[in-house]
Amino acid sequence: MNQQHNCDVLIIGSGAAGLSLALHLAKNADVVILSKGQVNDGSTFYAQGGVAAVFDKSDSIDAHVNDTIIAGAGLCDEAAVQYTAENAKMCLEWLIDKGVSFDRDVPTDNGDINYHLTREGGHSHRRILHAADATGQAIQTTLVSQVKNHSRIRIFERYNAIDLVCQENASTGENQCNGAYVWNRNSEKVESIFAKKTILATGGASKVYQYTSNPDVASGDGVAMAWRAGCRVANMEFNQFHPTCLFHPEAGTFLLTEALRGEGAILRRPDGSRFMPSFDERAELAPRDIVARAIDFEMKRLGADCMYLDISHKSADFIKQHFPTIYEKTRSLGIDITKQPMPVVPAAHYTCGGVMINKQGKTDTENLYAIGEVSYTGLHGANRLASNSLLECLVFARAAASDIEEKLSHKQAYIKLPAWDDSRVTDSDEEVVIQHNWHELRLFMWDYVGIVRTTKRLERALHRVEMLQSEIEEYYRHFRVSNNLLELRNLVQVAELIIKSALNRKESRGLHYTLDFPNMLDEATITILKP
Repeated sequence: MNQQHNCDVLIIGSGAAGLSLALHLAKNADVVILSKGQVNDGSTFYAQGGVAAVFDKSDSIDAHVNDTIIAGAGLCDEAAVQYTAENAKMCLEWLIDKGVSFDRDVPTDNGDINYHLTREGGHSHRRILHAADATGQAIQTTLVSQVKNHSRIRIFERYNAIDLVCQENASTGENQCNGAYVWNRNSEKVESIFAKKTILATGGASKVYQYTSNPDVASGDGVAMAWRAGCRVANMEFNQFHPTCLFHPEAGTFLLTEALRGEGAILRRPDGSRFMPSFDERAELAPRDIVARAIDFEMKRLGADCMYLDISHKSADFIKQHFPTIYEKTRSLGIDITKQPMPVVPAAHYTCGGVMINKQGKTDTENLYAIGEVSYTGLHGANRLASNSLLECLVFARAAASDIEEKLSHKQAYIKLPAWDDSRVTDSDEEVVIQHNWHELRLFMWDYVGIVRTTKRLERALHRVEMLQSEIEEYYRHFRVSNNLLELRNLVQVAELIIKSALNRKESRGLHYTLDFPNMLDEATITILKP
């Protein structure tokens, strides 16, 4: 019999979305946060750039909205964009109240705090609040400190969510989420968690690609679980490739923030010549999809391993002050960015589509919510504007918290969930199968479903993913769960959704660029898939 835990609210994911939601709710609810690795292992901790919000008097909410819609290539939900921009400053002030220390300029004459605002690609104004070049780390560590000191929040580290527990509501007949089956990686046992409300805050799915800026935990778990629970997904074909990841054999997945280009860094070919003005009048400050395609084009045209990002024309003091993390990391690899350019390549960075939700974060399944990168809110459209991602986490966590507080019933009793049955499975003696399928999946997704696509490549990828699905599902039925098996099962499901969404879009728009349909259609429609 597996162990069952009970709580009012189960939050699957421990990044900015999940942690901020927990802090909003814990005044009146018992909360469990599920973290697949250590609590700081998610994408939030590694976010360098910052959070977009209108703090400058020369800026405006209308300008933020307009920049977001332009970047989204006509596919944004304007109501979602307006709502996010209007609530941005309030959510940032909440973070500041919690103790996040954003960089400041010299105070004004009347003593007002004057935050240092940077500018990134696609933004018409300086509106990015940041903590040097480690903004995500500042946000994550502050929120973790608050959460760990809260008496009504429990953090389960090294726990994988396996599947949501969905049952028919006896009174409404609707599909209802009552929690989740989870795998305790510490004891290597399956447990269950009953929750009155369950929230997916699991982040994105960029690990489906061979090259990614994301940490290992970004394996699309929330999208796959929601799909299996009957939820619709939208716009899964829009995968953002960050233009500038450090290209070095010892760099891992080290990202070079958009703020470098915001502060004047220039993209160069191996011979030192500049190329972005030939692709877009905004040059290095064009949106990410344009910059990533330009780098990819130049690499393929020249047969080059990488392009170069150069900020050495700025003073050494400026570089060290604004980009200390990048300076130290590159110096450790033998690159002095005050004197030489940085080798860069694009890498999968952000999943713009996800689980469909309403403005309160509710999914199609009763009692189930989704917030952050796992969700589709309509904010990002066909391409995410830089520094709107952490903002979306904060804004929709607050919106979901308000709805959950209103609907949470403290009179509802905890119920016993069906026991997890692993009586007919055995320990695997074929771990090599998982490793082989894992590498094959990520390689063909990179080659066939990457920055530039064709119908033939997508059809080839779909054929391969369907074969992998049958192999993995058979493996899942016969062997005990493991971290690699659970992630692979989810990644293969998400890969299928990405490919089918891409095949449905007969145009090139934003992050989806196909040689077979190079033009953009007059009418912008979202891609919706139903289980």
